[in-house]
Amino acid sequence: MLEKITNTFSTIIRGMNGKSSITEKNIDDAVEQIKMALLEADVNLRVVRRFVNSTVQEAKGEKVLRAVNPGQQFVKIVNDKIVALLGDKKTDLTLKGPDTQSVILFLGLQGSGKTTSAAKLAARLKKQGRKPLLVACDLVRPAAIDQLSVMADRAGVPLYKEDIKLPGTAKDAVRIAKEAKAFAKKNQLDTVIIDTAGRLQIDDAMMSEIESVKKAVKADEVILVADSMTGQNAVDIAKTFDEHLDLSGVILTKFDSDARGGAALSLKSITGKPILFIGTGEKVEDFEQFHPDRIASRILGMGDIVSLVEKAQETVDVEQAEKLQKKIARNEFTLQDMLDQFESVSKMGSMDKLIDMIPGLAGQVSAADLNTSGMKSQKAIIQSMTKKERANHLIIGPSRRKRIARGSGTSVAEVNKLLKQFVKSRTMMKKMSKNKKMQNQMMGAMGGGLPTGVPNGFPNRFGR
Repeated sequence: MLEKITNTFSTIIRGMNGKSSITEKNIDDAVEQIKMALLEADVNLRVVRRFVNSTVQEAKGEKVLRAVNPGQQFVKIVNDKIVALLGDKKTDLTLKGPDTQSVILFLGLQGSGKTTSAAKLAARLKKQGRKPLLVACDLVRPAAIDQLSVMADRAGVPLYKEDIKLPGTAKDAVRIAKEAKAFAKKNQLDTVIIDTAGRLQIDDAMMSEIESVKKAVKADEVILVADSMTGQNAVDIAKTFDEHLDLSGVILTKFDSDARGGAALSLKSITGKPILFIGTGEKVEDFEQFHPDRIASRILGMGDIVSLVEKAQETVDVEQAEKLQKKIARNEFTLQDMLDQFESVSKMGSMDKLIDMIPGLAGQVSAADLNTSGMKSQKAIIQSMTKKERANHLIIGPSRRKRIARGSGTSVAEVNKLLKQFVKSRTMMKKMSKNKKMQNQMMGAMGGGLPTGVPNGFPNRFGR
């Protein structure tokens, strides 16, 4: 995500970071590159001018030019300015307590991902302990109700819908929304998420219908869903919707495919409305809360360790991890355990998304560079083994290796290579489990300080 602007900013940051001295010319050159990067990213021109002027003014102050690490101080200023553009801090939904009903209204143009995002939010709220109800009030697009029904099943949440002749009227949408609220109250469902009608473009009929639904249900949150890949168009759409409906915030979809970032970097400045969530894929779980500081860190090519750890915590079973640690200490780590680790990494998302979060790799390395196809072939090799072979690698002789190679579509050489790597890893993990000093060093590297290249003065994101 945001590959183009990340690559440009990473180059600029590497050029400035760590300089023992910088001049006003250094700053002018760097800021000019930043300006061009923002314009190429389709950031609003007024936003770019404001960003550049404030950055130059602060960067040319004595605090930077006479700092011990002026290059790093400059980088910190750029980081802070990007965070401010994105919204300063994350914004949470304002929902009532579980004993009181909350209503969330979803709106947006057709094709923006509105229906899918409604289901993704429902799944997220369910995971947080709430009891959501999805409501099908998009009575214009023929497939909208069916799509929401499929997504509701995937999210594991109930759906309120009515079988009426499409297209329905504004009165139908208002009636269904009100009846859904009553249904939710009767069934003790505390969060009503209403999917309203979209159009190919903004028109008076759509605005009037949504305004009627909003008034009828007394919506607590009015959320626009916009396609981040449309850049400034998404910002203009948000501005128009906000003028009519007073938005609570915006969800940007297709964020994983957005190479530029213009919508994200312009939206808050132009509309004053926060980005609440981003859609990062087609699955129900591909949905993240928007953290301006973390996205700024990714844009600058410095990764996002906090999000990476959170993803790991979501996919790793603590009890299983403890059992695995004990197995490693007893030198009982097996090929099945190795396969389980591959599966855990896969659950965390695509390798490209993970690379974006790793300091030093973000903006510099792609999944192709890491040859992720190697992991797939290794998984295939282990999956072609019997349970006994996975439990005891020592029984895998020449004839078994040939059979495994045939079954996995690989070569005997690749099977041999995997087994050698497995034995080597097993030995290393065994040594590490006994070496408390090494464990402490690793924990210190992960949690004891900032990654190399992160400017002094940055908030410590590792819990200290």
